[in-house]
Amino acid sequence: MSTPKVAVVIGVGPGLGMSVAHRFGREGYALALVSRSDTRHADYVASLAAAGIDAGSYVADVRDSERLGAVLDAVAERYGHIDAVYYGPGALDLDARPESITETDSAGVREAMSWMYPAVDVVNKVLPGMVERGDGVLVFAGGLSAVVPMPTLGALAVSSAALRNYALTLNAALADRKIYVGNLVIGGLIERGDIHQLLTAHPERFGNIGERTLNPDELADAAWELAARRDRAEATFSVLG
Repeated sequence: MSTPKVAVVIGVGPGLGMSVAHRFGREGYALALVSRSDTRHADYVASLAAAGIDAGSYVADVRDSERLGAVLDAVAERYGHIDAVYYGPGALDLDARPESITETDSAGVREAMSWMYPAVDVVNKVLPGMVERGDGVLVFAGGLSAVVPMPTLGALAVSSAALRNYALTLNAALADRKIYVGNLVIGGLIERGDIHQLLTAHPERFGNIGERTLNPDELADAAWELAARRDRAEATFSVLG
């Protein structure tokens, strides 16, 4: 009996992370869910199990490279291989407001890059096995500020652009080695996600977000289509005009 392909979802949450997990699970992948806290893991695993999808959960903050590496080792030990990775850790502080780019200093950029640098560690960890097997998928998710100037996002725009450039450069480097690297550019609030829930729960603070939202299932479909077709490096979704 052959073992299933395995996808690791880094930064799993109730919005896009879980949609990606379900989407890859429908394609026969076993799922390894990774997030900073295990508070919601039981519900996530139960949701996938109800859909007939094998899933396990792990705790790691992407800023803790040693712990994140240990989790990836544990996944590889359990299944024997890692075939796909989705990298989409969410906001570290949902209440934090970024400073404008005109007020951003180097310390702020270093802090914003603290969720971009781990992407490199993840790739360095899983890529050798993918190269050895001659197949693999890496999909990254970042914000629209990577391609559209958004001064109010400050340092976040810098890190978003860095992550996108890293993904696209990897795509070019690995295209002839049967390793696919793709990038999702996301402009808008993702429904069911933590930020979306925060904003809709406090309209007195954030106003009415109206229809400026994105369906995480559609984004997950796009992530899968990128991985399956391998005919383009990225897909862009925006409701921000």
